[in-house]
Amino acid sequence: MPDLYIGLMSGTSMDGIDAALVEFNQNQFQLINTHSHSIPPELKTKLETLALNESGANLDLLGEVDAMLGNIFADAVNALLNKSNTQVNTVKAIGSHGQTIRHRTDIKHPFTLQIADANRIAEKTGITTIADFRRRDIAAGGEGAPLAPAFHNAVFRDEKSNRGILNIGGISNITFLPANKNQTCIGFDTGPGNTLMDAWIKKHLQKNFDQNGEWASSAKPDEALVTHLMQDPFIHKLPPKSTGREHYNLPWLEDQLKQFKHLSNDVIQSSLCEFTVQSILHSIENYLPEKINSLIVCGGGAHNQYLMKQFKNNLSSIEVATTDDYGLPADWVEAVAFAWLAKQTMENKPGNLIEVTGANKPVVLGAIYPA
Repeated sequence: MPDLYIGLMSGTSMDGIDAALVEFNQNQFQLINTHSHSIPPELKTKLETLALNESGANLDLLGEVDAMLGNIFADAVNALLNKSNTQVNTVKAIGSHGQTIRHRTDIKHPFTLQIADANRIAEKTGITTIADFRRRDIAAGGEGAPLAPAFHNAVFRDEKSNRGILNIGGISNITFLPANKNQTCIGFDTGPGNTLMDAWIKKHLQKNFDQNGEWASSAKPDEALVTHLMQDPFIHKLPPKSTGREHYNLPWLEDQLKQFKHLSNDVIQSSLCEFTVQSILHSIENYLPEKINSLIVCGGGAHNQYLMKQFKNNLSSIEVATTDDYGLPADWVEAVAFAWLAKQTMENKPGNLIEVTGANKPVVLGAIYPA
C-alpha cells in the first residue's frame, strides 16, 4: 500500500520553504506535487540576525522566530494540501528540516540548531510531524550533516557507473555513489555554494541572487583572489566535514577582501563563482575514493548556467547533468529527501550513513510530534 509523506526544506539561502508531497511504494517514490512558500522579508531579516549573531540576537528573538517559522511551515503544508486536493488523513507524516541558524561541529561540545516549531506544524496541519533530524547524529558522534546522501544512495545509485551527486545550495555538498554494491557511499560538505555570491550581489546590486551567473560571467576571475580563498582551512579539511553560514558569510568575505580592494565588484563576483567551482573540483579530485563517471547536480546552483558551464569545461571527460535528467527536478531533491527521512523515522529505520557523517553507529533521526 503506497504511503504519502510531505518534506519541508528551507536552506542556507533562507529564500523560501520548499514543500513536496511524495508517494512511496516500497523502494519506489513519486513526486506528486510541490509548493514554494515565501519567507516574509521581515522574518528573513530576523533569521539573518540570529544566524550571524548580530546585534539584537537574543533569546526573545530566537523564541519569537521559532514560533513564526513554525506557523509559516504549517501554512506551506496546508497550501500544498489544497493545491494537490489531498486530505489530511491520507498523509502519514511531515518531515521538516526547519531553518538552520547555527551549525557548530568544530567546538568542544558540538551542536546544531534548526528552528520552526514542530508543535505548531503538527497542531495547524493535523499531521504527525518529524523534526530536529540532525542532533541525534551529533549525539552519536557525527557531524549531523549532510543527511541527503542517505537518500541519494537509496534512489540514484547505479551498478554500472560511479556517480557524484552534487547539491549546490547556500553550501555545497557531494555524495559519492560507487558502482560496486559492496562499497559504501560517502558524502560531505565541500564549501560554499551560492551563499557568498548571493551576499555579494545583494550588497552591491540589491538582488537576491545572480540570475544564470550573468554578473559573474561579465568579468574574469582574479587568480590571486581565488588562490587566497582556496587557502581557507575548511577546503583542505579531510571528510567527514560540514559547514554553514556561520563560517561562509559576508563579514568573513569582507575580511578576506582587505588585501584586494583594487578589484571591481564584478571581478569579485566572478572570483566567488570560481571559488565555488574550484573548491568542489578540489573535493572531487582529492577526497573521493575513485573517479566518477558522471556528476549529477541539484539545488539552486543547477540553474546557474555559467556555473554549470564551468563544471563542463573542467570535467570534459565525464557527464555533467542535473537530477532533472534522472527523473527528479533539481529544486526538489532536498525536500523529497526529508520526506524520505520522515518515512525512515516512522518505520524506525536509521536515516544517517556513518561513512558520511562520522557517527559511531546508524541511528533513527528526529523527534516525532504526533498529530
